[in-house]
Amino acid sequence: MNIVVTGAKGFIGKNLCVMLREHGHQNIVEVDRETSREEFAQFLSEADFVYHLAGINRPKDDAEFQLGNADLTSFIAEKLEHFNKKVPLVVSSSTQAERDNAYGQSKRIAEQAVEQYGLQTQSPFYIYRFPNVFGKWCKPNYNSFVATFCYNTLNGLDITINDPSAHVTLVYIDDVCRSLISLLDGSANSGFKSVLPEYSTTVGGVADLLRTFKDSRNNLVTESVGTGLCRALYSTYLSYMSPEQFSYAIPSYGDQRGFFSEMLKTKEAGQFSFFTAHPGITRGGHYHHTKNEKFLVVRGKALFKFEHIASGERYELQTDSSSPRIVETVPGWSHDITNIGDEDMIVMLWANEIFDREAPDTFAHPL
Repeated sequence: MNIVVTGAKGFIGKNLCVMLREHGHQNIVEVDRETSREEFAQFLSEADFVYHLAGINRPKDDAEFQLGNADLTSFIAEKLEHFNKKVPLVVSSSTQAERDNAYGQSKRIAEQAVEQYGLQTQSPFYIYRFPNVFGKWCKPNYNSFVATFCYNTLNGLDITINDPSAHVTLVYIDDVCRSLISLLDGSANSGFKSVLPEYSTTVGGVADLLRTFKDSRNNLVTESVGTGLCRALYSTYLSYMSPEQFSYAIPSYGDQRGFFSEMLKTKEAGQFSFFTAHPGITRGGHYHHTKNEKFLVVRGKALFKFEHIASGERYELQTDSSSPRIVETVPGWSHDITNIGDEDMIVMLWANEIFDREAPDTFAHPL
């Protein structure tokens, strides 16, 4: 299948081309501003599917809206109709098409050209009125406030917000591309299409969340970055990092036993840490009423000892890194861990709650 993508070097186009290739589509013709009309016409004559993503949204003169949006779309539709191949045509429009301004009018004319092409030729056609699309590779200070906010937050630049409570609807680039690619199997009905999920939020809400992402490198507390808008926005935020920003230091506390570092804290699922212990060193010797922990020895050999603080019952077990095994602490049982190997031991630790110095729920009880 020969797939033509206009605006291939733009934000959506670049992401789409990458994901098309991931789906096994290798015959992709990328059309950009350097492509002549003659070359473009030839590409269209050989096309089996066309994604028309090119457009003008920041012109020097409003007349460019007509040329870059309405006229270019009409050119594509006319050429495809001339070749009489019933090629599916997708157009990237905007919610602005419902508004009475130069940009919106040019997008609405483009939509009409695509719809007319489909109706006259009985070819599949798909119109997307995208709201605010965000994600990696979108240019800051251009057409996405999210891109600008991400870039400015990362680089310590001011963010201008006229109305923090202003409502915005966002769609994530990966969801956009998945929706576009799903059209290739020919099962979708022609007409207007939308991308799901849509995220409803505010301009101020986006800015606040980005600030928490930046702060997390200092306080080690992460937001719920595994689902929904927070996941998509965090991924987007990271994509604007320069290579020099890829890493950051964390506090490390050392003594004669080894060292200890907290790595990551969550608001709802505890925190992650790791520590070392020199050969023969014992750590712990305390119990918790409610707090619980999981230990994983990632290097070395360990002896875990437990004692029930009420009954005096004792239990011991050994584990080492050659056979990974999680050891859990149990409320009401004092516990410690001793390095019984010949090398420094490294242990990964998860606790179900963030350590609170005012209420540590940790009581000394040597074994």
